[in-house]
Amino acid sequence: MRRTLSAKLLGQICVFGRNPPSLASCVVNLCRKSSSKRRNMDLSDMRKNYKGDGECFEESQLVSLDPIQQFGHWFHEATKCPGVGEANAMCLSTATKDGRPSARMVLLKGFSTEGFRFFSNYESRKGSELESNPYACLVFYWEPLNRQIRIEGAVERIPFQSSSDYFHSRPKSSQIGAVYLRQKNAELEEKYKDTDVPMPDYWGGYLVKPSLMEFWQGQTNRLHDRIVFTRSGDGASKPGEFLHRGEGGWSYQRLSP
Repeated sequence: MRRTLSAKLLGQICVFGRNPPSLASCVVNLCRKSSSKRRNMDLSDMRKNYKGDGECFEESQLVSLDPIQQFGHWFHEATKCPGVGEANAMCLSTATKDGRPSARMVLLKGFSTEGFRFFSNYESRKGSELESNPYACLVFYWEPLNRQIRIEGAVERIPFQSSSDYFHSRPKSSQIGAVYLRQKNAELEEKYKDTDVPMPDYWGGYLVKPSLMEFWQGQTNRLHDRIVFTRSGDGASKPGEFLHRGEGGWSYQRLSP
């Protein structure tokens, strides 16, 4: 790198003769050229083969017509797959009141017929966005299985006691980490050496109550299998040729596109 840079700089100096540009300006110009090349990188050939056409994910292969139960089945298979590092890792997308989105990876800490639970600092960006716009989208992607699940729904805070129970089940270092935002870590470690760490009032759990759940299975021909469940309710489409009645107040259909 040093030899290449020196050669290029000498070339510039020879061109300008007695009034060569400064070293800083030369470096800036070289960085701009390099950055320009990187910005134009073509990734159109990056792809991998998924399952074959004979391994389609059909409606008849659903283990349950309740999407929570179907999620549990796929989640269990993900936990047993050696290539999946953290099956409960999920992308959490939120948005401001005026629709500006943000996303980050968090960990699922439980699910039931009520919804999907995770924990966070209420004063974080996601906490602020959920306060003003209490809706979110979760995405699980298990690459070795070529599967993903997308979940959309309203979000609410879970009861204080439920948050407290989980908080005190965490390692003490993690408990202190939640308080560390306000105080020095060393002081807290000494203070709570022989006692419980009180859960801060700005920390706790959320529950995503699903209204839509989409199950995606990758296919090599890029005609990926997608089966979506939606909550049946007032104004919802009636079951018919494409929309079928599920269980627990859900309806489902195959998506195309």
